[in-house]
Amino acid sequence: MLQGKVGLVIGIANENSIAYGCAKMFRAAGAELAVTYLNAKAEPYVRPLAEQLGSKIILPCDVREPGALEAVFARIQQDWGRLDFLLHSIAYAPKEDLHSRVVDCSQAGFAMAVDVSCHSFIRMAHMAEKLMDKGGCLMTVTFYGAEKVVGEYNLMGPVKAALESSVRYMAAELGAKAIRVHAISPGPLKTRAASGIEGFDELLERARARTPEHRLVGIEDIGNLAAFLCSDGAAALTGNVEYIDAGYHIVG
Repeated sequence: MLQGKVGLVIGIANENSIAYGCAKMFRAAGAELAVTYLNAKAEPYVRPLAEQLGSKIILPCDVREPGALEAVFARIQQDWGRLDFLLHSIAYAPKEDLHSRVVDCSQAGFAMAVDVSCHSFIRMAHMAEKLMDKGGCLMTVTFYGAEKVVGEYNLMGPVKAALESSVRYMAAELGAKAIRVHAISPGPLKTRAASGIEGFDELLERARARTPEHRLVGIEDIGNLAAFLCSDGAAALTGNVEYIDAGYHIVG
């Protein structure tokens, strides 16, 4: 399905990451991948996974560091000269702001959360545009807490709402170039990033009970959807929030 395509995956932290589930499915469908890791501390966890995926481009990328994203895209330009798809699967908020009420979060914490979790995707789209002269697909990861209040999600709710709105605007702006933009919205699942949310185990159990199928999704489920979205079979889809949550979002 993705034979001959090349893609960038940003956000693998370990084998339980959503980004890794997607990367496995991209590779199984025939794509060649560039993979990033956050920093030297994260590299021992990510590099072996990237090597298992056959990735020849494995680079550090902390989007808070000036020039880090630019270095990744420069390497892609040098090695491939093009990009068919990318997955943005990163989010961050300072712990003290994430665990506080929205009305109590700091200006600096809110700004950092938006920059890492949302504006970094906009920056990636800007850099990817010139590498997608024959079209492509940009994907990011969101959560139902962007549209409804979910207990303990706090600051990340407004931040993910900004991300989803950005997806719609970028889809409209890039559509003429056949560049599609999507937000993938999984139900709650246990990842390293999610573990920072207070009371997350309780949130998982509430989600399991709430879904029509009484189950949680896995990273491979999400990967299957992501692989479809960046395939030619999804050429008529863009600007969507694509739910992959066992029906979590349909139950009031």
